[in-house]
Amino acid sequence: MKILCVSDHIDPLVYSASIKERFAGIDMVLAAGDLPLDYVEFIVSSLNRPVYFVFGNHNLEDFHLYEKTKNVFMPAFPSGAAVSFDGCRSGCGAVHLGGKVKKEGGLLLAGLGGSMLYNNGENQWSELGMTARILRMIPRLVYNKLRYGRFLDIFLTHASPLGIHDKPDLCHKGFKCFLDFLRIFRPKYMVHGHIHLYDAGEIRCTRYLDSLVVNCYNHYIIEI
Repeated sequence: MKILCVSDHIDPLVYSASIKERFAGIDMVLAAGDLPLDYVEFIVSSLNRPVYFVFGNHNLEDFHLYEKTKNVFMPAFPSGAAVSFDGCRSGCGAVHLGGKVKKEGGLLLAGLGGSMLYNNGENQWSELGMTARILRMIPRLVYNKLRYGRFLDIFLTHASPLGIHDKPDLCHKGFKCFLDFLRIFRPKYMVHGHIHLYDAGEIRCTRYLDSLVVNCYNHYIIEI
């Protein structure tokens, strides 16, 4: 299985008339945040493959349609909108994975969007707040273990774990609870965005215990 992972930047190699030819062998797409949903919709319509996404800390115009916000909770949708409350198919044709655990084909997926709390903006979380979001997913992860013999295959996030690919400033600091998540639930892959890569020599993939942590800035292809 080949998985196209994207985040943070509209990549001209992806947003191209030749996307079907360039990524002809792709089976699934993961979008790790800070991308306009129009771009996600383009990928959905061009590749006609399952697409899962989380929100980052930017490009949040449609965030209130999918997640709780400070002032809005589950607003009424415009007539004809195709968004569902449980994180299933959205108006852009992709599946919102934030705070959800899903099964796609033979793969078990879970996702958490957002970044570290740094200016009280939307989809920013304290360490405690992100930990609480993880706790809400545990019943479904335990179900996976009982049913399929494993908790998870891929953990999709926007932010990185603490000390892996993160930066010293508060905005780009990683979450310690993500390290605990990897230690307990042992996914094969953790795919994140948020950390921009400007140098081809910068580290994109890091092994942590049983998990390969992948920074998918721009785009990156995982082969399973």
